[in-house]
Amino acid sequence: MSFDALTLECFIAVAETGSFTRAAHKVHRTQSAVSQQITKLETQIGKPLFLRTRHLSLTSDGEILLTYAKKIVQLNRDAVDRFKHPELQGEVRFGLPEDFASVFLSDVLTEFASLHPRIMLNVECDLTLNLFARFKKKEFDLVLVKMNRPEDFPNGMDVWSETLEWIGNKNLGEFDEEQPIPLVLSPQPCVYRARAIHSLEKMNRRWRIVFSSHSYAGTIAAVKAGMGLTVLPRNMVPDDLQVIRTNKHLPNLDDTHISLLKHHDRNMAVNSFEKFVLDKLKP
Repeated sequence: MSFDALTLECFIAVAETGSFTRAAHKVHRTQSAVSQQITKLETQIGKPLFLRTRHLSLTSDGEILLTYAKKIVQLNRDAVDRFKHPELQGEVRFGLPEDFASVFLSDVLTEFASLHPRIMLNVECDLTLNLFARFKKKEFDLVLVKMNRPEDFPNGMDVWSETLEWIGNKNLGEFDEEQPIPLVLSPQPCVYRARAIHSLEKMNRRWRIVFSSHSYAGTIAAVKAGMGLTVLPRNMVPDDLQVIRTNKHLPNLDDTHISLLKHHDRNMAVNSFEKFVLDKLKP
């Protein structure tokens, strides 16, 4: 009997998040693919690994396997990294929106830093339009931004396109036609803010800003409190909020395009980090 790395990574993700849905986002697989990997692993060892009650939790055998799984996965990564880039070192200046850092990249950054201890990561969060302007001034080596035209840069790459959705508290009711739509959005300049307001004004729908914050955590807290609606990509919607599609007074929103930009291919440290981010974020 032997274990493959993907199966163990799916198992670790489910164990750490307590959810097949959140685990799927973490390992960038579909929920059904993660579920299949867990079933495969349980069949392989002949024991249940999770108690599938209201709250998913590890069995005693699952807790034992988790210890081994983390060691196996880490050793596998260390071995691959050692022979692939034994002398990789340097500095990477990376910029990204705060919401992406909160949802996707904390684990990515930690993992890369452990694999490449000789590479110094300088990471800074800002609004997309600010990141783009600073990237053009060469303040960053690499930026992850919400934009439509990565082809404006020779080394720009479209990471994925995602549908934008209106997001609200699960207890939020229908809005009256004469009632201004309460919005929870980032201050200008913000791509999501611009998309939301443009779509509402296009259908002559009244709106008002009830909460404004650069912080993703602050925005989500305000929406959870029922203050109003925000706009997020579909794959960034927290489990305890919902997509608002039934309200006839809300317009459809355009897709958002997530791009990774860099200046050139001459920096091996930047190239390595770019590949690592793409591997983690590509659907």
